[in-house]
Amino acid sequence: MKPIIPENERSAEPLDTEMIIYHPDMKRANEWILTEYQPPDRDFCIFVPCAKKKPYHESPSHKIFDRLIFGILESEMVHIVVFGTCGITPRELDTQYPFMDYQFMMGKCNVSKIKRDFIKMESERIARYLEKTKNNYKYRIAYCIGDFRTAMEKAVEMTSIPVTIVPKIETIEKNIQPTKNFIYGSLNQKDYLQDLAEAISKPLGKLVEHIDEKEEVINDNDWYVL
Repeated sequence: MKPIIPENERSAEPLDTEMIIYHPDMKRANEWILTEYQPPDRDFCIFVPCAKKKPYHESPSHKIFDRLIFGILESEMVHIVVFGTCGITPRELDTQYPFMDYQFMMGKCNVSKIKRDFIKMESERIARYLEKTKNNYKYRIAYCIGDFRTAMEKAVEMTSIPVTIVPKIETIEKNIQPTKNFIYGSLNQKDYLQDLAEAISKPLGKLVEHIDEKEEVINDNDWYVL
């Protein structure tokens, strides 16, 4: 596949600062996805948050997500879409510039205006993607916490296109850790993964086996709390 942004057209602005959400190439790449990209037709679209390690599909957290998702669904049934600091990134594009190249984690940003702008910009992008793909998927699931979740909730309100958002509120409340930097914990912990497994299995009429994630809990999801 040819690059979304040819190398000779890329901005010289850095991709490792808190201004990443305003970066011209990040905005241009997202606009291409929302206007020119042709999404596949699938039974499921599953939205997952971006990760520190690039490409996302090689990150520890995404490998855990994939093991669960593809343990329930055949690959041709599901389209995975990454969202967050990256904007909207269909999984098959996660090796493309600039999604492969930015380094800044929004969780390190303590500028309230940037955080507010992020939620506004990201909710609008998600809403546009939901509208663009309203006939491409039968079921939509978003696996997210913190303000990535807030952006997803706002997008659903804007479009009235149904998305099952997990983990459940009661599961999140049960797992809050007030003394931790990330009070909601990791998306790789078994209570949260159980909710994801149930959300995927329910439309299929399948029973869900108990999730017993034995790997070390990993906090490499790039989300932040406002």
